[in-house]
Amino acid sequence: MPNDFQASGVASPIGESPARKPECDRKIVYWHRELPPLDAEPMGEHPADANSMRVVGSLAHRGDLWDQCYRDLMDQLRLRLDQEVHRLGGHYAHVLEETIASRHDDRTGEVWLHGRIKYQLFRRPGRAPIAPARSAGT
Repeated sequence: MPNDFQASGVASPIGESPARKPECDRKIVYWHRELPPLDAEPMGEHPADANSMRVVGSLAHRGDLWDQCYRDLMDQLRLRLDQEVHRLGGHYAHVLEETIASRHDDRTGEVWLHGRIKYQLFRRPGRAPIAPARSAGT
């Protein structure tokens, strides 16, 4: 069964605004049928994972708790993709596929959603990749 944002056919999950880099206001994340610029150069496929907030209750019937966790998961995935594009020296991410699964902790009674996305990383044509960020210890 397709996920909500997979079946919607819009550029971003449930019609929300796409992820953008604040400093240059350029679009970074392209969802499914929406394509990055035609002249963008592919740099490889990569995975990205994220979790939603944890809540107490059940996600079984896709009610309010599921919606709340889903919205948070989409925010976390967009943030993660933005971070990964920058870390890997690219300019765009084209989401190819995703998986969303519910998780639970019987000890605490908490539930959350886990998402995994496979995306194609791209860079702008004729430009060297952005230098990946270095950690403070190097």
